[in-house]
Amino acid sequence: MQLKQQEESGGVALGTTPVGVAKASPLAKKVAFSDISGPTYVTGQLLVQQTAYKLSDKIFSFSPETFDLDTAVKEWSQAEEKNIHGETTTVLPLQTRIGAGALALGYIFSKDFDLSKRHIPQSLLAPSLSLRHLRTALDQLSLLYGVSSPFVAHIAAADYSAHDGLVAEYESALQLAEDLGLGLVSSSSAYEAQHMSLFATLLATLLPSIHIYDGLRTARETVRVVDALSGSSIADIYKKISQQAASLNKRLDTAGKVVELLRSFNDEIGTSYAPFEYHGHEEADVVLVVFGSTESQLAKQVVSTLAAEGKKVGAVNVRIYRPFVEEAFLAVLPESVKQIAVLGQVRDVVSVEDASVQSALYSDVLTAVSFADRWSNEPTVVDIKYAASAVHTPSSIASIISGLSSKNAESEVSFSLSSLEEVQQYTFWDVDNSVAVEAPSALGAFLAHESSNNVYVYDVYDNLVQGGIVRTDIRSSKKSIEAPFAVEEADITYVGEEKLLKDVAILKGIKTGGKLILRLPNYKAEDVEKRIPAAVRKEIQERAVQLIILDSSSSPALEKEAQLLVQLAFVRIARPELTSEQLAKFGWATQDQTPLTELVDALRQSVIEFEVPADWAEAPVEPTTRLAQVVKPNSFVPFQKEDEEEALKLQDWQSAAKGFVFKEAYGTRNELRPDLTVKTHTIRVKENRRLTPQSYERNIFHIEFDLGDSGLTYNIGEALGIHADNDPEQVLAFIEAYGLNADELVQVPSREDANVWETRTVYQSLLQNLDILGKPPKRFFESLAEFATDEKEKKKLAFLGGKEGADEFKRLSEIETVTYVDILDQFKSAHPDFHDLARIVSPLKRREYSIASAQAVTPTSVALMIVVVDWVDTKGRTRYGHATRYLSSLAVGTAVTASVKPSVMKLPVKDTAPLIMAGLGTGLAPFRAFVQYRAMQKAQGKEIGAILLYLGSRHQREEYLYGEEWEAYLDAGVITLLGAAFSRDQPQKIYIQDRMRQTIDDIVKAYIKEEGSFYLCGPTWPVPDVTAVLEEAIAQAAQNAGTKKIEPRKEIERLKEDGRYVLEVY
Repeated sequence: MQLKQQEESGGVALGTTPVGVAKASPLAKKVAFSDISGPTYVTGQLLVQQTAYKLSDKIFSFSPETFDLDTAVKEWSQAEEKNIHGETTTVLPLQTRIGAGALALGYIFSKDFDLSKRHIPQSLLAPSLSLRHLRTALDQLSLLYGVSSPFVAHIAAADYSAHDGLVAEYESALQLAEDLGLGLVSSSSAYEAQHMSLFATLLATLLPSIHIYDGLRTARETVRVVDALSGSSIADIYKKISQQAASLNKRLDTAGKVVELLRSFNDEIGTSYAPFEYHGHEEADVVLVVFGSTESQLAKQVVSTLAAEGKKVGAVNVRIYRPFVEEAFLAVLPESVKQIAVLGQVRDVVSVEDASVQSALYSDVLTAVSFADRWSNEPTVVDIKYAASAVHTPSSIASIISGLSSKNAESEVSFSLSSLEEVQQYTFWDVDNSVAVEAPSALGAFLAHESSNNVYVYDVYDNLVQGGIVRTDIRSSKKSIEAPFAVEEADITYVGEEKLLKDVAILKGIKTGGKLILRLPNYKAEDVEKRIPAAVRKEIQERAVQLIILDSSSSPALEKEAQLLVQLAFVRIARPELTSEQLAKFGWATQDQTPLTELVDALRQSVIEFEVPADWAEAPVEPTTRLAQVVKPNSFVPFQKEDEEEALKLQDWQSAAKGFVFKEAYGTRNELRPDLTVKTHTIRVKENRRLTPQSYERNIFHIEFDLGDSGLTYNIGEALGIHADNDPEQVLAFIEAYGLNADELVQVPSREDANVWETRTVYQSLLQNLDILGKPPKRFFESLAEFATDEKEKKKLAFLGGKEGADEFKRLSEIETVTYVDILDQFKSAHPDFHDLARIVSPLKRREYSIASAQAVTPTSVALMIVVVDWVDTKGRTRYGHATRYLSSLAVGTAVTASVKPSVMKLPVKDTAPLIMAGLGTGLAPFRAFVQYRAMQKAQGKEIGAILLYLGSRHQREEYLYGEEWEAYLDAGVITLLGAAFSRDQPQKIYIQDRMRQTIDDIVKAYIKEEGSFYLCGPTWPVPDVTAVLEEAIAQAAQNAGTKKIEPRKEIERLKEDGRYVLEVY
């Protein structure tokens, strides 16, 4: 998913947006703060930003790049727009990571905080994907809320899944509000976003609150809000109702105060919002309970339509989830209800299928109904779970209701909203790098100029189809509508790239008798049948779709005006009554100022109404894979294609000399590995000794470096990055076999930073820059095929680089462990020049190793413990890991280039917090640093926490790594418990988890009672077993304490968030 930062404001526009930059509104116009008032084209998230900016002291933003949750507020802040308090609201963009929210907490509870601002709200803008990282901060805020400023989090329900792309995810917010006692209010549409943002800010005067809204559609669809509140209106309403909130009856509980606050809010702005809103039949048998923007809108409209037809169905939209006011919920349910179905979101499809998982909303509804004494025959409550990735439509909601009402309903019900019958609906499909990709935005703006129309524009990006495609839906209606789903029956559909017909079932979204505008460059009538897939031709004929061909090749005037061509062609078809003079009023112009009337005349040659042959209905359709019927959004911006890489240049020594002599003219810099993005240092080998016996098959060695005056510093738990060289002998052998000149110079842009150029010899490049002795990825075979002159080798390389050759590629890579050199030797006809070779061979990467020393103890050195990676390939050759071979052979005094990488392995803040550490093999390295540091503290007279060290290896005699040190630390009282598991020293294998289970009472004491931290370092395989022991310890501790039943797995997740369950596995 492309995540590039937007540089513009968030509103409506007539202009264009650069590729790779997100559009806060599909119409891409900047909206001034003062422009939001009355009838205004906006997006939901623009209204959220307006309210947050107007009412807040500071806005803490956790908006990922391209999510655009803060673009407008940042622009307004830069323009020094004033908030309700007469000051410029400060916007603080922050990163989503562990510990997120700490800055906000630090500001709110700072001893330097201006107490005169304590009543001013603080706001947070974030997607729901950030909530898991904000949990700790929100928990602390909730506990200290009595002395806090009002705090409201405006959360766009948006998360990213590698499998499903962007999803509207609510579950984490519901769970967080329940766990931490936060208020939770939802907006069901963009029309409500402003009101609910304001109400949530008022609610924050009672308790820390979350306002959540759909982050995919509601947040980003451009709509016309006819009654948008101005900044001054927001200020007046907030001031008036906040005063009323301060005088609420003190005897009311929180739920009672919330109900009274909402009543005051409704009275002030003339609305009828309720904690729970019922729609449908007055005597419904089946009631659907829903939460979420799209879900609420669709459920309301579907049940209202069905109820009008006499169906006894209803729906309850949950507006205020927390506090969950049970009395209000029960009051809206009809007396006649027999079945209550909760449409509850869970994280994924696995959770949907897992019978033990319940949706958060279901638990509240079930509790409320179970403890009510309202019915003689209590209605049944069922949990209709759906994954966050589910796409809701009127048909899907109607199908759910049909399945509840009729036991025989199995297939999906086809359902259309009557409100769309008079709506003009259009769909545009194109590749995202098309020169006409901005045409739908311009057309949306064109339609929006007609004040009698309500125009809706929404873009969806799928960067995995055809290298990146974009679908734009436009609806135009005389009345305001709520249709938060893709256009299903388009009057006109435009397709800008014919290849899309092979990947997406575009015809499924056109209504019968609709029009398809298909751009076919160099159109010939006799070729149309060849260029349109048979299945598409058949559907065009069967559904009486009118096919219109768009081809500008016949008109030079239009050939260079692709975007304008699409706009004019669309208007001619959709609005044939408009004249060119009327179109000219909208500011459409050509690049060379050619009169628009001339282009309209030329358009007649480029727009061809194609007569669909009757025999297309008989077109033979071959069985193919099922085409996608909807675009799966996986980005908010087009895929950003990389610029073409500049060709590498071979040069002589004179060229390099000029660079050194005339440094300013040539921009030359002398730096240590300038190609690397990390800061590097030169350190020297101080000690290199083998830890395992020479006769033992595994070479595990301890290597220590003298830091000298390198300036390298490191913290406990960090990793040392080693920038290793390739084997010189193998490099020279390749140079000779490939016919290269080792001393020839090559100037090449650094693969780490394209702005940095290096001039090196061919030998130096192969020794230190290119991973020529490493494993080639799939793309190398595909690239190398272009250079093959032998046809068989060309096909073989293309096969290995394609999907069909996946099994063969896997065998070569994982079993034969071939290198770039091996492949170049095998396919001799593929012989790229060196500059091409440097382009397709991956660069050498640094290898990182956990540091096995504490600089506070050994200030002038840094130590590593490493195992040499070696194996014998299928040809009997002994192969070695790149960096371990390099390091194991280094002599004392050898200079090495190194860098430091931060790590998750950190000591607890409290010295008295116990450490429970589990290390397998060389995974013990960081724990040596931990123990060294705690030993130093103990020697200084400080109190330290217990240390439980569990270590695992094969044999004690050969692999008791640093064994003497551990025994000494144990005798000195630094290590409290030493659990060594040597798996192969006895008939039955003993692993590290076995030693942990044997000492589980010690773990319960150190980990649970004394709030210690657990660390695991090493291979991934023991993680489930080791975690299972910790879960047993958690359960045992709870049982011993006689506390209520807890879920150990959830407790592990909490400990992970608190930094007390840390894994560094590989």
